[in-house]
Amino acid sequence: MAETGPVTLRRSPLAHLEERMREAGVTGTRGVTLTELPFLTMVNLRVDPASETAGRIETALGAPLPRRCGDTTASAPRTVLWLGPDEWLVLSPSEEAAALRDALGPDPGSVVDVSANRTTLELSGPSARQVLEKGCPLDLHPRAFGPGRAVSTTVGPVAVLLWQVDDAPTYRLLPRSSFADFLARWLVDAMSEFSRPEVP
Repeated sequence: MAETGPVTLRRSPLAHLEERMREAGVTGTRGVTLTELPFLTMVNLRVDPASETAGRIETALGAPLPRRCGDTTASAPRTVLWLGPDEWLVLSPSEEAAALRDALGPDPGSVVDVSANRTTLELSGPSARQVLEKGCPLDLHPRAFGPGRAVSTTVGPVAVLLWQVDDAPTYRLLPRSSFADFLARWLVDAMSEFSRPEVP
């Protein structure tokens, strides 16, 4: 009999909607798809950006800490999102907290694994921006928001971190896990019009 441990038992916040999200996908020139990227490592990092400690953390990350609202930096396989003047979110498919805690050492600051706090939805395709524009107050036109930008905002009534990954466009939305079901259903509904011919 196979052993059952915490990792094998864990279930992503949107596992129950996987088929529904797949069926909502649209192909062609008005295409848009929605998927969950579960179990990404997310580490909340706080440190004085002008300190020597920040330099050690940047060395551990292999990338500079972004310094302005909306900026991100990346060093495969991790991306660092700006959350505030002294706060960042480190995203990675693998464990990051231990190395960052070592880099922080005894100095002021914090490194907290918050992976269970959020999940990640990926919305992609030619119509992805139009789907988001139905319920996001940001100006998402490429002149104002493009690849590498990430900000806190709302989509529908749900607070998210919204990160544009590329110019396909592909967006990653990071809601709190407890709001993920509502957001996914909202996005599926917003996608539905693109499965029908465009009205001239």
